[in-house]
Amino acid sequence: MKNICVFGLGYIGLPTAAMFAHHGANVIGVDVNPHAVETINQGKIHIVEPGLEAIVKQAVDNGKLKASLTPVHSDAYLIAVPTPFKGDNHEPDLSYIHAVSKALAPLLEKGDVVILESTSPVGATEKMVEWLAEERPDLTFPKYHEPENEADIFVAYCPERVLPGKVVEELISNDRIIGGMTKESTEKAQEVYRIFVEGDLLATNSRTAEMAKLTENASRDVSIAFANELSIISDKLDINVWELIELANHHPRVNILQPGAGVGGHCIAVDPWFIVNQNPEEARIIRAAREINDSKPKWVIEKIIAEVDKLKEQGVETPVVALLGLAFKPNIDDLRESPAVNIAREMLDIGSIEVLLVEPNINKLPKVLEFGKLVSLSEALERADVVAILVAHDDFGKVEISRKNVMSFVTNR
Repeated sequence: MKNICVFGLGYIGLPTAAMFAHHGANVIGVDVNPHAVETINQGKIHIVEPGLEAIVKQAVDNGKLKASLTPVHSDAYLIAVPTPFKGDNHEPDLSYIHAVSKALAPLLEKGDVVILESTSPVGATEKMVEWLAEERPDLTFPKYHEPENEADIFVAYCPERVLPGKVVEELISNDRIIGGMTKESTEKAQEVYRIFVEGDLLATNSRTAEMAKLTENASRDVSIAFANELSIISDKLDINVWELIELANHHPRVNILQPGAGVGGHCIAVDPWFIVNQNPEEARIIRAAREINDSKPKWVIEKIIAEVDKLKEQGVETPVVALLGLAFKPNIDDLRESPAVNIAREMLDIGSIEVLLVEPNINKLPKVLEFGKLVSLSEALERADVVAILVAHDDFGKVEISRKNVMSFVTNR
């Protein structure tokens, strides 16, 4: 597999493309964002990920990695585009995968490998195959229910399972699930990932691989929901939830996670809904966890407003509220599905208060917060009447939680 084409150069696609290039493959990375393409071709990156920029620069300088707005024929194609949900029923939006399928189909030749990495509902890989087959009736494609049959094109689903901030390391070291539509598709996909993956390549079929990815994130979502619900109960009972969890975790078989302001990101906040959407009657715990975590930002806002109301009763006409952290998790710049962003947006809509936003990993606010004020941590601490820590960035470790006006909704660092 000397030539690889990666669709989607975001937080997963770009590190994956760079890793293939770093290990000797010729890689074309495709993205619809001209700024991202231009930035990468300069040997730079448009996202925050430790260690990635040096690898991208070396790969670009060596001619192994090139970004483009259009794909070219390759031996293997990896698809790492967004799969959000839409509507009140959280219906999966596969339009990005559909668009890639139409762009990819004309390039396919017998023996090529197509790998879907985007987190997707069960059956998405089969749907992608249908779209490819519609465009290329001259080729044969694998069928899920005929795993022994050969086809012209090999297709597999291989989800990522990396931690933002450690993507470069974990892409190499983590075990990888390889779910082929057929046994031969699984083997071909394993050949692709053996280029750089040192972890085990776990063979299965496409549906099981799709469900495994959703299961991993739904499991984490349920665990976080327990911690978040516990924090709300503890607040009502006037109990320090951090001390409570620390004490409970001394039990040899208990490991409660830390509560927060909600759950965000492109995985945990989205993936469980794919299970619920397809299994509305059966996925009761998974649905409850999603609802608990989705409701946590509202509770946080209510707690902040309560402090603001106390200040107004004391004669402070326009209280200043500082919200520390906008990313969906510590020490990254990724704001996707971030509960902190939702909290900030609603706080900005409240009259008779001034809101200061602190996010050390970005230099410009997203459009949904365009009327907010992005300030330094020092300015926020100096000016604010109420300080709410929403994300446990390392930069906020110096903030004294014991200060009278500081509210922390994340682990006391």
